[in-house]
Amino acid sequence: MSRDHAHTATPLISVVIATYNRTDSLVRLLRLLAQQTLPADRYEVVVVDDGSREPAEPVLRQLGASLSYHLHPITQANRGPGAARNTGIEAARGELVVIIDDDMRVGPRFLDAHRAAHPAGTRTVVLGVLLPDPEATLPLFERYQMAMLDRLYAKVRTGAEQLRGWDLYTGNVSFRRADYIAVGGFDRTLRLSEDAELGLRLEEAGVSFALSDEAASMNASDHVSVRAWMRRSLLYGISDARIADKHPLLPAANPWRFLFMVNRVSRPFMLGCVVVPSLMRPVSWLAMGSALALAGAGFERAAVAGTTFAYGLQYFRGLRAHCGSMGAAFASLRRYRAQRAHGGAHPSRSGTGT
Repeated sequence: MSRDHAHTATPLISVVIATYNRTDSLVRLLRLLAQQTLPADRYEVVVVDDGSREPAEPVLRQLGASLSYHLHPITQANRGPGAARNTGIEAARGELVVIIDDDMRVGPRFLDAHRAAHPAGTRTVVLGVLLPDPEATLPLFERYQMAMLDRLYAKVRTGAEQLRGWDLYTGNVSFRRADYIAVGGFDRTLRLSEDAELGLRLEEAGVSFALSDEAASMNASDHVSVRAWMRRSLLYGISDARIADKHPLLPAANPWRFLFMVNRVSRPFMLGCVVVPSLMRPVSWLAMGSALALAGAGFERAAVAGTTFAYGLQYFRGLRAHCGSMGAAFASLRRYRAQRAHGGAHPSRSGTGT
């Protein structure tokens, strides 16, 4: 720890980082945070180690002695990223909370940019733009995610779309700690989509959403397993269906909204995942294999489209898994269509959008 936590002045910003088995990239990020234009006494960094195989705290305590800002390491048993970030926010002392992933790189004006995006008296969630790290080679499924975000950013910048609660991501975001506490924080029972679910509640509480190009960070993800990504895509469908159960009156919380966002040609395949999910599993793997082959041949745009299709298939298989039966799944679709007819649903950042 760089300074006694109990005797430092109250900071304006608390940076909260959840980490898991990424000590090297975490240390790199912490050193970059020491190069901020924001004075060191205006911010602190709270790092929550979510049960890493090799605890990060000994390394962090040694590193903290050389840092200009206050570093507060916390260790907990593995409970998932939402629970880890909640632990960090509860320990934070700053009026503003900045959450950033442990595999990011940031420039020297990163914290100043987040501060500037929160004028006095405003209640805003500020999403910092995520950029690919030029020093890293991202796998196809990570490039697909960046492409989906680029599409969202372009619509927001031109005014074609507004950021909404479901767009919240925790790779690079800031908000007032008081707003977070007021809505109850992350749902600690969720291990996926807990960020978007928090965003829904913040939006319902009257908090607005904004995009900041100045508060950008660079993503250098070390995710490389296609199998793990395919499994994660299915789990997103399950998790989002759980969120719909929690918010039955919010069309924006319903995963069926994605069916009406995909290309019409793709919709029968998504519905097929609800009717015969086991038979559609090999189709999703074929789609992903084809996307990887296209990427290897240099057809990046087609590869990203194929990855989007594979994600959608897995996602709707997850939706069906949560519902338990085809009848229950289509009953939820009918409820969503009735909601949509009365109030509509706003768009989302999901990768099922092409």
